[in-house]
Amino acid sequence: MRSTPMAAAKTERLLNLVICLLYTRRPLTKSQIRQAVEAYARTSSDEAFDRMFERDKDELRALGIPLLTEPVEEFFEDEPGYRIDRREYALPRIDFAPDELALLALAGRTWAQASLAGPAAQALRKLRADGVERDSDSLIGVEPRVRTTEPAFDAVRRAVVEAYPIRFDYRAARTGEVTRRHVQPWGIAAWHGRWYLTAFDLDRDDTRVFRLGRIEGAVHKAGPAGSYDIPQDHEPRKLLARQARDGESITARLRLRPGSGHALRRRGEVVRSSAAAPDLPSALADWDCIEFAAHDIEILADELAGFGPDIFIEAPAALRDAVLRRWQGAWDAHRKQAS
Repeated sequence: MRSTPMAAAKTERLLNLVICLLYTRRPLTKSQIRQAVEAYARTSSDEAFDRMFERDKDELRALGIPLLTEPVEEFFEDEPGYRIDRREYALPRIDFAPDELALLALAGRTWAQASLAGPAAQALRKLRADGVERDSDSLIGVEPRVRTTEPAFDAVRRAVVEAYPIRFDYRAARTGEVTRRHVQPWGIAAWHGRWYLTAFDLDRDDTRVFRLGRIEGAVHKAGPAGSYDIPQDHEPRKLLARQARDGESITARLRLRPGSGHALRRRGEVVRSSAAAPDLPSALADWDCIEFAAHDIEILADELAGFGPDIFIEAPAALRDAVLRRWQGAWDAHRKQAS
């Protein structure tokens, strides 16, 4: 299944096309349709518009929508026009079963306090306006949430939806090095509690995956909307799974205060205790040292930062720096709130 923003952009384009062709009294030419549908108007060339429009026509017909091709002028057949037969398009009233209403309410609450909360609430309001009352009583104790706390989420989502190139500064997972990246966004998806961008890296001429939490600073638009085509067979979650499986692991070496960090102890192996290395403070002499493998420094740093003074990170240095950045950020936020 494709990422939600990609599917949303396509759905919005098809819906606008349906509305355009459904509420016209006479067939519309391709040029008129291009002017009326915003996504078509943003295409970079006539060829790009033709390819997109032809795919959309085929998809609408595959969905059973009665898209008709008729002459614009009754006595001239120079250019065909397009419209949708309202009589064939009309659908019967849809009635929801109680369990379906419960699922609709659950879906609407999933995006609460997130950047997509508005569209979710709007969908529920439309259902209520049509006389459909959602079932909330059966959802007691169920609190789904999709978090979008990454500052770059909204900017990246817009780039994926509108298909325009972007540039941003990105912190590498293994080394912590920050580099400027220029990409064509293809998709966005959640993986193991984090949001990722799948894209074509213009500098490296290859597909890449970027964790949104490692984007530093602002995301900048670097080209016009619709200036490239997203591969039809692109599956963001499959690419995420493949890169996660093929990625190299790191070995984290930590010092733990006696009696603390039991969750970490279960994951690792005690490699030495009661003997600090020469370059470590003597106060750590009675702390246990453990090692374990991990695949993502930033995700691990999020976890380790919560242990506070009960942990000391020996290696790798990039992991230590990542935890220190989180502590510094928490301290800065606390000072700002107190002032």
